[in-house]
Amino acid sequence: MQLQAVPNISSSSPLPLYRQVKKYIQGQISANTWRPDSKIPSENELVRTLGVSRMTVNRALRELTLEGLLVRLQGVGTFVAHQKPQSALLEIKSIASEIESRGGVHSSEVLTLEDLPATESLAAILGIPPGSALYHSILIHRESGVPIQYAERFVNPIVAPDYLRQDFTSITPSEYLLSVAPITAVEHVIEATQPKPKVRKKLAMQPSEPCLVLYRKTWSQDVVATSSSLIFPGSRYRLGGRFTPPTATHRVTA
Repeated sequence: MQLQAVPNISSSSPLPLYRQVKKYIQGQISANTWRPDSKIPSENELVRTLGVSRMTVNRALRELTLEGLLVRLQGVGTFVAHQKPQSALLEIKSIASEIESRGGVHSSEVLTLEDLPATESLAAILGIPPGSALYHSILIHRESGVPIQYAERFVNPIVAPDYLRQDFTSITPSEYLLSVAPITAVEHVIEATQPKPKVRKKLAMQPSEPCLVLYRKTWSQDVVATSSSLIFPGSRYRLGGRFTPPTATHRVTA
């Protein structure tokens, strides 16, 4: 990517140098010179062109990343961020359809697909005897090549006996599970935390970047169907939803 005409960045300005660099980068993005998902010039290129120190450029890039304007992938480069996508919180929806609805391209990588005996804690969650077989999967979901979700699921074989036979690079686990075990209840718990090193690496996250974790438990009829942990990079994703309560059945009159 070529740098455009550079404004006069000077230490005599009342604005600190790093803020002048931020303003320049923001201007390039606002003018659509640097478009969403495009790679911006490297730190070294910005240092040479803008005539400031690497520390100044690094601070500007770091702050713009924290503000959600840029995405920095370790060993790859710095990119203009898309508007931060939002995942549906109060409904179960395939991440592939979410990505496609906003014009992105979904892809996935299967890291684990296995059966294993239920530990006491998993048995208690799924309502099955300890030692019973359960299904376990871990997938990375990407939007236009950028990893946005690390999804780990434990599945009750009673509701999805053919789970391990599916090709989860062509259909998502949510799509398959919804087709064979319609959900009658769901429980969500969300927390912000620091991911484990292996998860951070798979999601190409910065060392200090937090993540959002959505813990989801689903039921099909009276049977616990799944227990899942869905991990999102904090700088690249947000969770939200809208709830409409049932129509009130009582009227209060004065």
